Amino acid sequence: MSHIKSMPKASNNQVDWSDPHLEALLRKTEAWKLDNRGAFPAQDVQIHIGWGASAARKGVLVWEAERVIVLETHFLLPQGEHVRVDRISAGNLRTVWTVVAEGREGFREEDKENGVYVHWLHVG
Repeated sequence: MSHIKSMPKASNNQVDWSDPHLEALLRKTEAWKLDNRGAFPAQDVQIHIGWGASAARKGVLVWEAERVIVLETHFLLPQGEHVRVDRISAGNLRTVWTVVAEGREGFREEDKENGVYVHWLHVG
């Protein structure tokens, strides 16, 4: 006798996207502007823009995943720009080479007040 239960069949529910209740719910989310900042301990970094940059500019690392980092700056980094990001981690200098995937002015009220830009960089 088998103790393996059969998998439930997938439902073929159809969504009526013109349903007034669904449309009202979706309209409530149109103005949402979400970001992941605040879930990661912010860390000061030095940003070197371009392959041969010698002068560093200040930034803040606010989120990091395996191949993506998010920085806050007081200046806009051009999309596609190569950026070296230096930071101190466990007493050692850690350098990563990145490419700017996207950058924009911050949406948060404190971002606007402080002239903060938010950038998504792919680690290369």
